[in-house]
Amino acid sequence: MNLQQIETFVAVAETGSFSKAAMLSDSAQPALSRQVRALEMELRETLLIRTGRGVTLTEAGRRLLEHSHAILQHVAQAKEDLGCERNEPVGRIVVGLPPSLARRLTLPLIDAFSCTMPKARIAIVEGFSVQMAEWLASGRMDLGLVYAPEPHPHIETTPVLQERLCLVGPASALGGLGTLGFEGLSAFPLIMPQYGQIFRKLMEAQARLSQVKLNVVWEVSSVPAILDLVRGGYGYAALTRSALDGHVVGDQLVVAPIETPAVMIPLFMAQSAKRKATPLLRCTAAVLHELATQVCKKAELAANAAGEPLA
Repeated sequence: MNLQQIETFVAVAETGSFSKAAMLSDSAQPALSRQVRALEMELRETLLIRTGRGVTLTEAGRRLLEHSHAILQHVAQAKEDLGCERNEPVGRIVVGLPPSLARRLTLPLIDAFSCTMPKARIAIVEGFSVQMAEWLASGRMDLGLVYAPEPHPHIETTPVLQERLCLVGPASALGGLGTLGFEGLSAFPLIMPQYGQIFRKLMEAQARLSQVKLNVVWEVSSVPAILDLVRGGYGYAALTRSALDGHVVGDQLVVAPIETPAVMIPLFMAQSAKRKATPLLRCTAAVLHELATQVCKKAELAANAAGEPLA
């Protein structure tokens, strides 16, 4: 077995598809299939089950995936240790982004790597705060932006900024509203993530303090899907402006900042406490911090007038 086979297996396993892995790695799909097949022959195990909709991992495949993450992490750390002597960012780093920011940050983050860290490689994963905390603690992820993380002995956090939640809905209902007091939320049918996700968790906590009963009619954890449902008249959403930035929602929807009290969502930079602060980690953290700040400020400036139509 070799590193190329392991990297190919991880790419296919995590995307769930040979075609998606080929597209992301700019490789031919048959070549990836041969790499995985050679790995299966070497190990005398079936690692992936091919289906009409992609691939699924066998039990052997799940065990190998755990080993593969550790192997690639050790290889990256070896390269970084050598690069530290030259104080340059080299090696591989896995960065996690929340769904509300992933669309806006992925392209500029990769652009920054291409321009300023050409000898380094980045892998970007998307997940909710609870998932990313687990990935950081287990070593599967090196660095990430996490909303309001719970204290963890193996995770170090640094505050980045705070964002305000706003109610998103039809212009016909919110157009002249400006801002909305928290107690007024009980009058709106809400489309929110599942309970336990940070936006929902903070909203529910404030509702208990304010003795307000939230009317959650649908539970959806995808920002584009939530906006589709709001446009379709199924309810209203509580989102940050940065979560809306970059989504073409048309002028039929407006935002009303939630006030008295405002629901603020703190965003943190999180990293594994076990990971040495290498040049690659420091440079990536600095770039990620700057990009996140720019995106959130841009979203706030673009819709600084209460009730302004979303464009």
